[in-house]
Amino acid sequence: MIKVFIVIPAYNEQQTLSAVIEGIMASVEYELVIVDDGSDPPLANIIHQPGCHIIRHAINLGQGAALQTGICYSLQKGADIIVSFDADGQHDPLDIKPLVSAVLEGKADVVMGSRFAGEAPQMPFMRKILIHFARIFHFLLTGLWMSDAHNGIRALSRKAASKIQLKENRMAHATELILEIKRHSLKWMELPVTVHYSAYSRKKGQSSANSIRILFDVVLHKLFR
Repeated sequence: MIKVFIVIPAYNEQQTLSAVIEGIMASVEYELVIVDDGSDPPLANIIHQPGCHIIRHAINLGQGAALQTGICYSLQKGADIIVSFDADGQHDPLDIKPLVSAVLEGKADVVMGSRFAGEAPQMPFMRKILIHFARIFHFLLTGLWMSDAHNGIRALSRKAASKIQLKENRMAHATELILEIKRHSLKWMELPVTVHYSAYSRKKGQSSANSIRILFDVVLHKLFR
C-alpha cells in the first residue's frame, strides 16, 4: 500500500490548526505529521484528533526547519509520497489528491501547487507584485520558470524528498527547494490549487521588507554554499 504523509509545519496556529486537520481528515485518509515549531502554549494541547503524529521543536526554528523535520520523520516512517500543507487555513484539502495522483502516475518527482495555473486568484495587489518579481528572480537564479514557487502546498516523491535537503530554516526554504530541484535534475510540474485568504492569513503573510530579506538570504546561500 502506498504511504502518503502530510506534513504541516505550525507555529502558534491555535486559531486555525484544528479546522485544518479536520478538513484534511474529511477529504483524504493519509498520515498527518504536525510539526510544532516551538509554539506557546504547545499545539498538542489543542490537537484532539486521533492518529496525528506530533513532533515538537523546543524553540522556534522557522518553517523551513519544521518542514525538514517533518520530511525526515515521514521518510523514517516509510512514506512514499510527502505533501506539505500550511497550517493557516489558506489551502483547500481537496487539492491534495490531484498532487498525489500526479506523483503516483510518474508525471513528476515534485508537484507544486500554483495559484496561477488556473483562474487568476483574488489576492492583495502588493502580494501579486512581489510574487511576480520573485518569479523572475527564481528564473534568473535557477533557470526554472515556476509561476508560484512560494505556495506552501506541494507533493514530493520519496526519491525527491530523500534528495532535497533544506538548510534555510525560515521562509527562504521555498526558493532553496527550487535550487534543490535544479541541482538534482528532478522532474517537476505545477497544478492549479485554490487559496482562501482571510484576515488571519493576510496578517500572517510576509511583509514586503521580509520578502526582500528572504531573497537576500537566498543569494547568500547560492554564493557561499
